[in-house]
Amino acid sequence: MKKFFDDIKKDMKFKSAGPGKKLAEESSSRPQVVQSSSSAKHHRHAPTEGAQMAGAAALARIGQQQRPKVHTSQDAIRNQVKKELEAEAALLAENEKADAAEESKVPVKDFACLSVSGVYFTCPLTGATLTKSEREVHIKEAILMRFEEDDVEASVMMIHTFNKDREKVKAAVDIISKYVENICKNPTEEKYRKIKLSNKVFQDKVRCVEGSREFLQALEFISVMLPVEGQEEEEEFLVLPEQSPDALELMKERKDRLQRGEPVRAQLDRQPQAFRASANAMRFELPPEFYNLTAEELKKEQQQRSDLVEKNAMLRTKAMREKEEQRERKKYNYTLLRIRLPDGNLLQGTFYAWDRLPVLFGFVRESLVDGWQPFELIAPGGQKLQESEEVALAECNLVPAALLSFAWDAAVQADIAAAGGKRPALLKPALLETIQTLS
Repeated sequence: MKKFFDDIKKDMKFKSAGPGKKLAEESSSRPQVVQSSSSAKHHRHAPTEGAQMAGAAALARIGQQQRPKVHTSQDAIRNQVKKELEAEAALLAENEKADAAEESKVPVKDFACLSVSGVYFTCPLTGATLTKSEREVHIKEAILMRFEEDDVEASVMMIHTFNKDREKVKAAVDIISKYVENICKNPTEEKYRKIKLSNKVFQDKVRCVEGSREFLQALEFISVMLPVEGQEEEEEFLVLPEQSPDALELMKERKDRLQRGEPVRAQLDRQPQAFRASANAMRFELPPEFYNLTAEELKKEQQQRSDLVEKNAMLRTKAMREKEEQRERKKYNYTLLRIRLPDGNLLQGTFYAWDRLPVLFGFVRESLVDGWQPFELIAPGGQKLQESEEVALAECNLVPAALLSFAWDAAVQADIAAAGGKRPALLKPALLETIQTLS
């Protein structure tokens, strides 16, 4: 009896060891996947006809979702662009946070100690004041809002602003202009009023330029599916209904607007500010935006300033000095300039490093009550600046900041005084109302 039970136990152990293997087979270290008893009990059946149809429908829906949706209406296109702008704005905000975190590693003075809080821009369409990271998205949104007022103007702005490649823009403008010219010369010829969207020239030169389709739709082209000879499927065309003579003249005028179009760019806010006479007039503390450097590069520059003293002590040729000065000037995007007036007060403004001298003279003139009178600006070192010279501020060594001196033209003032005239007034009241004291 005992032997009988021992045989049963051996048999159970043998069965629980799993399926056997041939001696010639390689043993695998990978564990076997054991199917659960519950799944072993259920046998899969072939799907019913209804299940197969439902599955096919689901696959078809997934396939449609994966294909890029083609928008044909202006509203749909604008909505799509708006979604892209929102995503772009979110990405810019994220990048701005990362930049701020990186800049926080640079030893920058306290905000209250800065000579200017930052670099700002003004949107020419809305008048809003923007930071550098906000300007592109804001301008795009402002242009899209213009479609409600003037779809021709908005689409022209869109073509010239949304596309960075100026050569592609010019090619698209030339082709669209040719469309209009052919229609105006042959107003009754239907072939000139139809644009096949699959046409290679349209695909390569026009469709790839944002705003081109919106402009054609502003000219009253409409999207139509038409049969094509030799093809079973219809294709999409942009078709212009026959136009009256007045409508043709209007098309010519709109074509001219397209050709004259310019990119919409945010304008640098010069942040004009008056200061009382101060011994700190030559003291400048600039925010990182003034430098054409990354935060890490700016940090290295600050750490290596002591080396510049040694370099200046070395004997260098004039060519070597000029080359190094030119390289230094390229480090700056903007410059902060102060002009000391005859009464001791200061006028401050922000400029691009590549702004020309006439821009600086224009800024000073607009800030004066009697700006029509001739005056002179003297740079550090006694160099007299010439308004007529188209020289960049960086080339005059006026970057990243400088203090200049202002003087009325002596000969003109002598003539005014001899005639019994009054001394010219200086800053406009609006600037004097907000005058501050330099810390």
